Amino acid sequence: MPKITFIGAGSTVFAKNLLGDILGFPELAHSDISLFDIDENRLKTSNIVAHKVAEALDAKPTITSTTDRREALDGADYAICMIQVGGYKPSTVVDFEVPKKYGLRQTIADTLGIGGIMRGLRTIPVLLDMCRDMEELCPDVTFLQYVNPMAMNCWAINRATKIKTVGLCHSVPHTAGELAADIGVPVEEINYIVAGINHVAYYLKFERNGEDLYPLIRQVIEEGRVPATNRVRYEMFKRLGYFVTESSEHFSEYTPWFIKRDRPDMIEEFNIPLDEYIRRCENQIADWEQQRQELESGSAIEVKRSVEYGSGIIHSLETGTPRVIYGNVSNDGLIDNLPNGCCVEVPVLVDKNGLQPTKIGALPPQLAAMMQTNINVQALTVEAALTGRRDHIYHAAMFDPHTAAELSLEQIHNLVDDLIEAHGDWLPGYQ
Repeated sequence: MPKITFIGAGSTVFAKNLLGDILGFPELAHSDISLFDIDENRLKTSNIVAHKVAEALDAKPTITSTTDRREALDGADYAICMIQVGGYKPSTVVDFEVPKKYGLRQTIADTLGIGGIMRGLRTIPVLLDMCRDMEELCPDVTFLQYVNPMAMNCWAINRATKIKTVGLCHSVPHTAGELAADIGVPVEEINYIVAGINHVAYYLKFERNGEDLYPLIRQVIEEGRVPATNRVRYEMFKRLGYFVTESSEHFSEYTPWFIKRDRPDMIEEFNIPLDEYIRRCENQIADWEQQRQELESGSAIEVKRSVEYGSGIIHSLETGTPRVIYGNVSNDGLIDNLPNGCCVEVPVLVDKNGLQPTKIGALPPQLAAMMQTNINVQALTVEAALTGRRDHIYHAAMFDPHTAAELSLEQIHNLVDDLIEAHGDWLPGYQ
């Protein structure tokens, strides 16, 4: 049976969902599950939940938990990463509050923008340290990477390590489900092809039985049925002709067009929830104690299969059952009009032969142009993280679409300095 290591297993609810997915496969029901986290209390809760998931599924895995990462990784066949370096406090708060002093507002701040840059800079060194452990302790491991900023993290891992890595995100199936609801077509009847970069990938095909469903999506606009929570994405669909995978609150901060301090009317028009991630974190923290008690109680827990790709990858690699997932991988000739080596999100066939990404060819030029504005920031952030050069942090922020639209070059330089100082030891030294 495979050894499957959960890195950041204290993310209890997410770990619960992935465990339910994995142990729900009879062929994986006896897996060796190793739970690792640096927080002993949350790890304890996750250990209890893991046993309850196994009981609910009548699975018989071996479950161990440890605060020793090397012990957890030793001999692992699969490692699943779900960490947040710096947590809500201090790091996430810093990512929001320091830019606010310059009038720069954000919604999620975990993928691009000044918040995404700083999150990447503090996360990449930790991931590379993990990968060095893997190269020593489990060199053949398959690393399932769920941590944002997804593209930056995976790009750095692919450049600096030999570990087989795929970045995983649920935005593709979630958005397909939302669009299916908008047009009144069961999602299981829809066939689609998506390609691009994480959070800025587009549905190149969206059809049922060979019928193009994009006219039905345009009809949503024509009939005034655009959901209030999705105005940004429908606006971009009008302008580009293709629908993007990530939510409107996320996407609004990847561009220079929506969040403008001198245009509060646009914030209202497009229903952009500024500081959304801060509110989510505070609500989760406030609810955690009650949630923990419920999870640790003697009552059984309900286990439902999620849309996450991780368990399917493991199942296909172990059994040879072919399936297609969407993964974030190195652009080794997969998308012709994006830079070689950048991190792209494409369909990936998985079976006994491993992870086999699909060659897409050239994207529509307007989509590639949109992605390139984000790739510029990713590339410079990765360069800063791998070289330790402080000037590349300034460069990444200078070319970030939202930051550049709001601040002068001098303000951007000073903001970066303030953020580096505020993050302190959560960042390595930059020269």
